[in-house]
Amino acid sequence: MRLTTKSEYALLSLIKIAREQKDGPVRSQEISDQYDLSKKYLEQILVALSRAGYLRSKRGYSGGHELAKPAEKITLAEIIRLMDGALAPIESVSQFFFSNSPIEKEKKLTSVFKEIRDYISDKMEATTIADFIEQ
Repeated sequence: MRLTTKSEYALLSLIKIAREQKDGPVRSQEISDQYDLSKKYLEQILVALSRAGYLRSKRGYSGGHELAKPAEKITLAEIIRLMDGALAPIESVSQFFFSNSPIEKEKKLTSVFKEIRDYISDKMEATTIADFIEQ
């Protein structure tokens, strides 16, 4: 598993929105400015998060983005899977994006990768956006 900028931008956006939405919708420009992100690329990611049901977007002068579900219900695992696919280090041990691989012929090696997958998956499933709100 290697995080792409899609996952990074998505996670940073969700954290900022979760922290600040009590003051009203958070504009993409605010997110872009705080983290020094490409606004155009960020907006594509925000659209993907909206389509997947994680954000609500409001247009207009007082518009912006709000979480569509509680921060406690959004795990790192689901956002990374949405943006990047498998959490597993190799697809032949992925629970969601399985693909056959020659490495499967080495059972002990496959077992190590499954342990790595389980550790990463457990940690990401147990960590929510709410865990980053108070800092």
